[in-house]
Amino acid sequence: MSSPRERVVDAALVLATRRDYGDVTLSDIAHEANISLAELRELFPSKGAIIGGFLRRIDQQILQDQNGTHFTEPMRERLYEVLKRRLRALEPYRESIKSIRNWVSRDPLTQTALNREVINSMRFMLEAADIESDGTLGAVKLQGLVFVWWRVINAWLESDLDEALSQLNLNLSRGEQFLTQAEHAISIVQPARDFFEKIMNFKDKSYHNHDDFPHSKS
Repeated sequence: MSSPRERVVDAALVLATRRDYGDVTLSDIAHEANISLAELRELFPSKGAIIGGFLRRIDQQILQDQNGTHFTEPMRERLYEVLKRRLRALEPYRESIKSIRNWVSRDPLTQTALNREVINSMRFMLEAADIESDGTLGAVKLQGLVFVWWRVINAWLESDLDEALSQLNLNLSRGEQFLTQAEHAISIVQPARDFFEKIMNFKDKSYHNHDDFPHSKS
């Protein structure tokens, strides 16, 4: 038997197929999940948070499938395979996601919150493809991938899986070229940045060692 949290996520997805997710209330979701509104409040603070729970469920599915995988392909092919599996995992929920996408597009605050969830998901997708997501270059990869993913999702919702995979392949190829340029730029800028930080650290230490009010000598 599924947990109350999973039942809430499932209920939200079911209701999103029946009508626009913007018209679905928290009470509707609680009723569909067969729990009280008080229980729902303990599990999720908002409808957007429930969608965040769904995204984390998909993350777990991809990451669990990834266990024991050994990578031999180039970076772009590795990431393509991970994201292709993510798209296929989303396929059964296509109509629900379309309804949710339409709701999110009308609510800037929810869009911002959901974008943070997508950023976290894409961070783990990079790691699942054995691609570093930390540091300056990692941040560039992450932001670029989030942009690509939104484009791919829109292509998938407006067309089909084949079109989405075509968009994914095209955008990852473009992103690979951009990353090559970014790596070169960072390799040029980083030494100067490190030198500047050393100077600032030295000045900071000098400032703390200086006594503006020296004690009188006895």
